Amino acid sequence: MSFLRAKPALNKTRFADVRTVTQTGSTNADMKLLLSSAGSVETRKESPQVSPIVLLADHQTAGRGRLDRTWQAPPGTSLLMTIGLPLVGISGEYQTLLTTCLALSVTDATQKLGLEQVRIKWPNDLVCDAGAVSGAEEPTEATSRDEEPRFGYFKLGGILAELHQIPGAGSCALLGLGLNVNWPEVPTELSGIASSLNKVVGHEIDREELLIQILLALDARWLPMLEEPAGDLSVMFDTYRSRSATIGSRVRVVLPQGELVGTAADIAADGALLLRDDSGVEHVVTVGDVVHARPAS
Repeated sequence: MSFLRAKPALNKTRFADVRTVTQTGSTNADMKLLLSSAGSVETRKESPQVSPIVLLADHQTAGRGRLDRTWQAPPGTSLLMTIGLPLVGISGEYQTLLTTCLALSVTDATQKLGLEQVRIKWPNDLVCDAGAVSGAEEPTEATSRDEEPRFGYFKLGGILAELHQIPGAGSCALLGLGLNVNWPEVPTELSGIASSLNKVVGHEIDREELLIQILLALDARWLPMLEEPAGDLSVMFDTYRSRSATIGSRVRVVLPQGELVGTAADIAADGALLLRDDSGVEHVVTVGDVVHARPAS
């Protein structure tokens, strides 16, 4: 994996530093070390400022998502990366929207490649409707203890955002993305749960072009909105609503203290989910697993 086209395509963006590895445990874990190393170099200069780093892996042996769920994808078939983003210029009130920015960037990129079907499931999943995958088994309740029930859609990928204080680099976000791109076949244990972009569009996807389009959108379209505190975020939220698989759906939210059932009404200014229960009471959900109810037939 060389991604030789990506480097010149991104040369004039904040994501000019693109690095690749054939195999690693976790790109998020590796990124902490890369940023720390960059920070130790920059602190020896008069005006230290660490630049963003993008790390891609052909294969991850310890990839993980929220709640420490783990998975492995066949080597060379997915887009597995972490963006190490120093948070200079992004105030704390906007940092919770970084996952939203990356999710929107992915959907920007997939639309450019002819995949209008990719949508965002709150808080951090990328999915497609069941009908978008020709000949696929209808999504059913997952049997794996590590997977929640998937009703009416297939999971295509997920985002894991972490905030860290990195020695020498300061406050940084690690934006991890795992996206199923060119799976030859869906593993038996994921049948009825997950799919891949090539299964949706009917042909292989250029992983490098996909990467380029994601990072271009993140650099030029979405991150600048967070860097301008006085800016109008209505475009971001309107776009998110139009691409959401969750808003408007009847859902069950699994929380540490119990469950909430109702309709996903909207998202808040900080990216939280607004859920209206059957009594009409609105709840603000910042953390929780969302399970979509199967539509009535």
